[in-house]
Amino acid sequence: MEFIYREGELGNIAKQIVAHSKSKTLAFYAPMGAGKTTLIKSLVKELGSNDNVSSPTFGLVNEYAYETGEPLGYHFDFYRLKDETEAMDMGLDDYLSSGVWIFMEWPEKIPSLLPLDIQNITIEIIDETTRKLTLTS
Repeated sequence: MEFIYREGELGNIAKQIVAHSKSKTLAFYAPMGAGKTTLIKSLVKELGSNDNVSSPTFGLVNEYAYETGEPLGYHFDFYRLKDETEAMDMGLDDYLSSGVWIFMEWPEKIPSLLPLDIQNITIEIIDETTRKLTLTS
């Protein structure tokens, strides 16, 4: 499934992803500055959270909750990892088996640790304001 969109259309794109995703584990493949974190912010809002969404570049993981306080999901940024061992050391397996939404930026840094049922989201930069999103399993 493919979408061409601009930032103002992210709410609708988030709705489409939630409706069509075959998994709660989402892997975001895109170059730096393509809007991965901005899209995740829209997804977290669409799923029912008012949490402040930011890239967990230095902390590696952020946790988001529903308004009720129940866990909504975890947001990972693997950009700074040197190897897959670092992801294992932080307890990635426990996060993946939590049953909540998982948002992964830079999943290509941990290829052998990705679950089989993952939903891949590829974002391509068309121009300064336009993106192409491809949803694949």
